[in-house]
Amino acid sequence: MDPEETGLDFAGLGLGPELVRVLADLGYEEPTPIQREAIPPLLAGRDLLGQAATGTGKTAAFALPVLTRETPGEGIDPRALVLVPTRELAIQVSQAFHRYGRELGVRVVPIYGGQPIGRQLQVLRRGVDVVVATPGRALDHIERGTLRLGEVSTVVLDEADEMLDMGFAEDLEAILAHTREDRQTMLFSATMPAHLERIARRQLRDPVRVALGREDSTAREAPLVRQTGYLVTRAHKADALGRLLDLESPDAAIVFCRTRAEVEQLTETLAGRGHRAEALHGGMSQDQRDRVMKRLRGGTADLLIATDVAARGLDIEHLTHVINYNVPSAPEAYVHRIGRVGRAGREGVAITLTEPREHRMIKAIERLTKRRISIEQVPTVTDLRARRLEITQAALREALVVGGLDRYRVVVEALADEFDVMDVALAAVQLAHEATGRDVDEREIPPVAEPGERRPRRDHERRSGREDDRRPDRRPRDDASMTRLFLSVGRDAGVRPQDLVGAIAGESRLSGRDIGAIEIADRFSLVEVPEAAADEVIDALRQTTIKGKRPGARRERYTAPQRRG
Repeated sequence: MDPEETGLDFAGLGLGPELVRVLADLGYEEPTPIQREAIPPLLAGRDLLGQAATGTGKTAAFALPVLTRETPGEGIDPRALVLVPTRELAIQVSQAFHRYGRELGVRVVPIYGGQPIGRQLQVLRRGVDVVVATPGRALDHIERGTLRLGEVSTVVLDEADEMLDMGFAEDLEAILAHTREDRQTMLFSATMPAHLERIARRQLRDPVRVALGREDSTAREAPLVRQTGYLVTRAHKADALGRLLDLESPDAAIVFCRTRAEVEQLTETLAGRGHRAEALHGGMSQDQRDRVMKRLRGGTADLLIATDVAARGLDIEHLTHVINYNVPSAPEAYVHRIGRVGRAGREGVAITLTEPREHRMIKAIERLTKRRISIEQVPTVTDLRARRLEITQAALREALVVGGLDRYRVVVEALADEFDVMDVALAAVQLAHEATGRDVDEREIPPVAEPGERRPRRDHERRSGREDDRRPDRRPRDDASMTRLFLSVGRDAGVRPQDLVGAIAGESRLSGRDIGAIEIADRFSLVEVPEAAADEVIDALRQTTIKGKRPGARRERYTAPQRRG
């Protein structure tokens, strides 16, 4: 619905004048669809079940009503609690509350793993209005008695489906049990699986349902777009992307990432590989944004690494490739992205890096677009070298067709007196090949099992522990890319698989989907994590507690027997 037709601006939604003024200063001209539909019922005190993807404006949709309904600075304990799946999102949502509530004096604190807990304790003791937390760290503070939720009148569950995927279902229920029964509850999710619907029925009272309508996919289909997905584990995504860019050699490409931190890290990585990469995210000023776009349109950059929100509205005429570094959580977002290429009769390429557990999301995209996405393994080092030789061959063929080579004849004739002409040609090809892109030492990216295949359990996994104390390895993975960590807490301490998943996901860069098989014994636990992140996880776990105990973490000394065939 067009805001001009409804006549609704932010003031018309019922927000206070201070918030309307701040939004105008921030350059917010009109509410997004999710804001127009969610804010009025939330201001009226209704519970809300919202289905909306990241980038639709849902943070403002719940933050603005919270700031309107809650009076800041009145006590020590928080009046609003926002639960989010990752520390990056905790920081992002906290910053949004600060921006919107700057004239109201709102006190906001993000609580997440990887940050010194002492600093969080100090802020909580001084008093806060809004707490934005990851479930694991929130529950840790509740058990310590440092986060009291008796005064909380508003709870927001943001990206709830992601929290469930990370194993936080029981933690969410435990946290909500410490809040008032008459609280207002808002739940936002990109998808609405059955188990999330069950939680909503238990925790929300007669909620208003808001879902962004799907656009007509047929109007946005790009029939000339080649769509391919590549199976890869998270630990090898950056290497896989670099290899695919080397093979594809795009004229201009956009790589979509989920977070600002991911954008900055990936831009630095790709620039180190020799790509002319530029970052674009919501933390950049308009001047910075303009400079990036000028470089891209002027041809001094050919690769844009961006978040969905920051790339909104961009129109790059010579764009040839769209790359999803993560599978979009909403199929509509995928359709919108690939609509940027394949225009005006030109061919385009859409590439998606996908993990096996994201198989259902790929199928949802295929149902919406009515087109199949070809799923392939990441090209090998051999494939990359063959492609580079093809590029060299193409360059030489072009030189032969264009001609004008007579000035080099004297060199060939002189060398032909001393060497075989074929050897002279081979040496020339070698020099040309090295000039266009010298072969570099590339590590192999392990192939990933297709969705539906299962990794056989090792013998010692079958013999030890109880079945309900294991977290099944829900996504197949190549053992070469994983390592097992030993943690000195187990069943005797009341540790459950979701406690370990929550601690690791809350204290490190990993998400629940990166964590492999978990085995819990009486006095210790074994957890599979990506080899590339093992040291980070060990350091992070040494600085936190699980069930009130320090989980002494180290690499498992047991060496698994080699599997055959």
